[in-house]
Amino acid sequence: MGRLTTLDEWLGWQESLHTQEIDLGLERISRVYNKLFPKGVPFKVITVAGTNGKGSTIAFIESIYQQTRFSVAKFTSPHILDYNERFCINGVLATNVQICTAFEKIEQVRGDTSLTYFEFSTLAALLIFSDQKVDVAVLEIGLGGRLDSVNVVDSDVAVITNIAIDHVDYLGDTRELIGHEKAGIMRANHPCVCSDANPPLSLQKHADNIGTLLEFVSEPYSGTLSLKGDHQQYNAALAALCVSKLNKQLEVGELLIYQGLEKAQLDGRFQIKKINNKQFIFDVAHNEAAVKALAKELNKDKQPTLAVFSALKDKNISLMIKAISPSIDQWLIAPLSVNRAADVTFLIDQFNLKDSIKAHSAIDLAITEAINQHTYQRIVVFGSFHVVADALTVFK
Repeated sequence: MGRLTTLDEWLGWQESLHTQEIDLGLERISRVYNKLFPKGVPFKVITVAGTNGKGSTIAFIESIYQQTRFSVAKFTSPHILDYNERFCINGVLATNVQICTAFEKIEQVRGDTSLTYFEFSTLAALLIFSDQKVDVAVLEIGLGGRLDSVNVVDSDVAVITNIAIDHVDYLGDTRELIGHEKAGIMRANHPCVCSDANPPLSLQKHADNIGTLLEFVSEPYSGTLSLKGDHQQYNAALAALCVSKLNKQLEVGELLIYQGLEKAQLDGRFQIKKINNKQFIFDVAHNEAAVKALAKELNKDKQPTLAVFSALKDKNISLMIKAISPSIDQWLIAPLSVNRAADVTFLIDQFNLKDSIKAHSAIDLAITEAINQHTYQRIVVFGSFHVVADALTVFK
């Protein structure tokens, strides 16, 4: 490896370093983490897992702490437009210099341990947050829980949003199996809060086995939120419950909690933009459960709707389409610009013959048609973080 000086150089090198893009397990990252943090990280940790709602719940938690005197950081993935989005301290994204400095520290102790792109990101987040002397860091689980690299850190509070079928190749094909993987973020004698209305038995079983104090959200938040969707009321209630569990160490009054919940913002979650007198809705919904929530929100204001859609080939695309088809009048589809993308032929095969579909070779071309057409005033862009990213790039 030659001298790496820019963020793009570091990221390109990391992508080629490890043979597998997704390689679950804590053995590799633990070796490096223990060298960097032999006494553990010097801040309170909230770890957030779940199938859907992680990003929104983290945004609510972050916003609550931003109303206080406490310094708060968040680590999320994937990013939408810029890699720096993954690392945020008090509402400000980490700089390229901060990230590269963290990578250099990791490389100094890594030795012959091969790390994935995401493992580098996780360790970089912990280093940046430590250097910035934050009081609390909110860390998003990338995939699953038990074997995800974020789980190398012992959390003070574990958060589980909901359990739905997704990533079956890695987590199993039942809610009980997936629940067991998510439950892996729990720690003995520490609280875990969950908003799943019908939790799999594996959650409570694991909590009982290791002595975790598991508590469920009993009712949704009843106040006004900037984030749209009925499901966000449960994410907000979960965030408030989470913050309350750290009150002995980081006391937050009820008024500040309410202010934080109502001010929270997050790109890509029913995000509305007015473009050429049309309403564009950007949503990162990428599995059946999330698409159902998107459809429910669209149906509150029934009107002719054009969809710009694509997905990763390892998703159950036919179920995603079925969940929202009654709300969509015409589809513009295109492949994504990533390795795991479904090609156009595969996408077309997931639709019913009665669906009105037009294929493009790239998302930006589909977006251009959506802007220039005169039939539909509402355009919903969804199916993956990558769809929203490719679409928003058109408007940069």
